[in-house]
Amino acid sequence: MLNAVYRLVAPRRFEVEFSEINLKNVIVRPTHLSICHADQRYYQGMRPPEILKQKLPMALIHEGIGEVVYDASGELKPGQRVVMIPNTPVEHDEVIAENYLRSSKFRASGFDGFMQDYVELGHDRALPLPGHLDPQVTAFTELISVSVHAISRFGKIAHTRRARVGIWGDGNLGYITALLFHAMFPEVELCIFGVDENKLADFAFAAQTCLVQDIPKGMSVDHAFECVGGNGAPKAINQIIDYIAPEGAIALLGVSENQVPINTRMVLEKGLRLFGSSRSGREDFAQTIRLFAENEELVGNLKNLIGSVKEVRTIEDMREAFESDIHKAFGKTVMVWKQ
Repeated sequence: MLNAVYRLVAPRRFEVEFSEINLKNVIVRPTHLSICHADQRYYQGMRPPEILKQKLPMALIHEGIGEVVYDASGELKPGQRVVMIPNTPVEHDEVIAENYLRSSKFRASGFDGFMQDYVELGHDRALPLPGHLDPQVTAFTELISVSVHAISRFGKIAHTRRARVGIWGDGNLGYITALLFHAMFPEVELCIFGVDENKLADFAFAAQTCLVQDIPKGMSVDHAFECVGGNGAPKAINQIIDYIAPEGAIALLGVSENQVPINTRMVLEKGLRLFGSSRSGREDFAQTIRLFAENEELVGNLKNLIGSVKEVRTIEDMREAFESDIHKAFGKTVMVWKQ
């Protein structure tokens, strides 16, 4: 079966290449793809030159859904809507999760992502979606599953005093993490710390919101999530260390290209636990889909993250979608994939 793969060959330049697909697994036709910050770093050439030389050419996008074209096992039916799981393990470990195994491959990082006419997936890398769910929301299920993964780890790592939890970051990741945390731990008082009053206004479900330069005197949280990353990560992490109670847990989710200096003296004095969470695995996707099915309000709130929807039929449409995504202030760009 002949397949068209739309690869980034250099910053801001896509080209189509053709390859053969073997009908041994699940074949999915992508329908809705979501652009991530990681995709933009490749598209804009913001990764180090040696990394770009190593990775490109490569098809981008690791967030997406599609329709089953063929399943060799017969379990999935043609036309059935599925979410595509980008993490691709090649081994099983009794201790280490699939998304942390160094041998695992990841779409749009180590090999081609979902910008293809058809995607070949292992049988465990495609999960059915309930038919009533909004495809523009489920397009970024992968990003949502990353927050679900981090919150699930929080449940296992953080001590049981959880009266108040803080989330630093008022962007997409902070909003999603806050929504999911509120859904999974509704009894916990949730406080959001950010830099933009307008964005903080969207966190109406939280008990409290604070500008990071105007945190009330005496504020304290039992545990915290860092969802800032980038150049803002050092300030956010060190501010968390200042305001977190002794023996609290800090979940680090923000990605930074550079090393981040932190106040280890206070980490030691307070006996804090810092743990990183990255990507997600099949069980995180399954739990995310269950949350979608059980909580209509959650899905409704996630719709607020849809910043732009672009129909994509040509390579020029792809370029325009990525360029438009660069300039948006907030939200996700979803490509309706019309190949």
